[in-house]
Amino acid sequence: MTPSANPNRPARDSVKELKDNPRTSVLIIGGGINGVGTFRDLSLQGIDVTLIERGDYCQGASGASSHMIHGGIRYLENGEFRLVRESVVERNALLKLAPHYVKPLQTTIPIFSTFSGILAAPLRFLSHRQGPPRERGAVLIKAGLTLYDAFSRAGSAVPRHKFLGRKASLAQLPELRPDVKYTATYFDASVHNPERLTLDVLRDGLDANPRSRAINYVTAVGSDAKGVVLRDELTGEVFPVQADIVVNATGAWVDGTNSSLGQPSRFMGGTKGSHIVLDHPELLAACAGREIFFEHSDGRIVLIYPMGDRVLVGTTDIDTDMDTPAVCTEAEIDYFFELIHHVFPTVKVGRDSIVYSFSGVRPLPRHDDTQPGFVSRDYRIERGETAGRPALSLVGGKWTTFRALSEHLANEVLALLKRPRTVSTSALPIGGGLGFPKEPGDVAAWIESNGAGLPAERVAQLLDRYGTRASDVAAFLAAGADSPLQTTHEVSTRELEYMIRHEQVQHVSDVLIRRTALAFNGLVSAELIDEFADILGEHLGWSATERKNQVEETRRVLQEHHKVSVNSLVA
Repeated sequence: MTPSANPNRPARDSVKELKDNPRTSVLIIGGGINGVGTFRDLSLQGIDVTLIERGDYCQGASGASSHMIHGGIRYLENGEFRLVRESVVERNALLKLAPHYVKPLQTTIPIFSTFSGILAAPLRFLSHRQGPPRERGAVLIKAGLTLYDAFSRAGSAVPRHKFLGRKASLAQLPELRPDVKYTATYFDASVHNPERLTLDVLRDGLDANPRSRAINYVTAVGSDAKGVVLRDELTGEVFPVQADIVVNATGAWVDGTNSSLGQPSRFMGGTKGSHIVLDHPELLAACAGREIFFEHSDGRIVLIYPMGDRVLVGTTDIDTDMDTPAVCTEAEIDYFFELIHHVFPTVKVGRDSIVYSFSGVRPLPRHDDTQPGFVSRDYRIERGETAGRPALSLVGGKWTTFRALSEHLANEVLALLKRPRTVSTSALPIGGGLGFPKEPGDVAAWIESNGAGLPAERVAQLLDRYGTRASDVAAFLAAGADSPLQTTHEVSTRELEYMIRHEQVQHVSDVLIRRTALAFNGLVSAELIDEFADILGEHLGWSATERKNQVEETRRVLQEHHKVSVNSLVA
């Protein structure tokens, strides 16, 4: 997804500094949420830590999630009680520590039988095999939610579940299948912008320790007597870095990274998960502001829920070839339409409603004959050696538990370094979650006090994107010449400059996909791509050829990886 290396591209200060001082206590490879979370934790302990990411931050599985922060009710069936307990604790914590991005999510399970699945459940629990498709009935779901509530009690920020009968269920959700017998409603949480939350965690780490460094578009390509060999993907330049400890947090690519470092492993066995985003007012209204979470007739768990004025539908769970790019296939889209019809039979959905799709590979452990749905979502840390130094490989992990996982991984590193933990992250607000206003009146007051003289609606937009870090952004915008873009009201010329200076933007797609929700919401046009390329190119020193390559690469990525209509991208 990265345009060809350009040796004439202006030098990046972060890469130059790393080349001039190629020594670090800890090298973290992988800029997904778990690598970034571990970077933050170690930086807070005063450790000089360097993080590299071969693409952009949160570009892999972390950016292809279901946008949920959840306790994992389905993991109870796998017997993963430790993971469920940790997940609900971390879910409750993130609602408080990152309220700018993590919000309560009302979730409803439509139920079409009373006793279905009771006899099959023990066999599934003991064997971890799917068995014949069989929907779970009310008794089984009631038992699961009661246990789930019990796990959620400590520090709970969400209410207990509720059961409704057919009449009351259809009164609340009239588009449901008329043969619905019950609905069960409970609360989890969603993260409406996982990419920006990842950037916020990264920024915390950079702010905590001036000796810590994080660089995107740098790949670990080998190791030798001098340490780990890195390659700058923007220039093609290769250089070494010496580290006391290497942490491999590359997700589903852990084995490939270990192989590149001369230490082959066979830890991973990820599965592909795909999603589509729909512009469909009727389906949006049918959801009534809540997630619809249910088991399809084939036994797979699926979800439908609103995000703003769009509807997110997912997810698949398919064994995948790591050598094949993860993209949402036509067969998966057909499957999504089938499941929408399964629960909302009168709502008609077609491909013309799709504005975006995405797919990623879950970093699951190798699972041989175990059905994908039963593969553990828990994590473990494998010890090894790279370039004569200790190396830790992270196997597994999920969004909800990233803080606890990062703490665990950081503790392993601290033990190897013989350094004590000095800061706990368990109650530490994340970035723009610090002082985030909770009530509508508080929001208006915050905007008035922190807007640097900008229009209130613009500050509100910044608050939604950056949390309380919006005050810094607003001050930056007010300190120089700024103007709206011709193709979108979502960002301005000077905000793009801010992203370049403070968020390591290197490509047009970085902004469209991961710094804003423009691509997710289907708001990209050919003219917008051209305008972004002109503005970014001016600040990043792109030649006419590089600008042209950026435009073409952005169009290719959106078309091939996200099914954004190519017709809308023709200049």
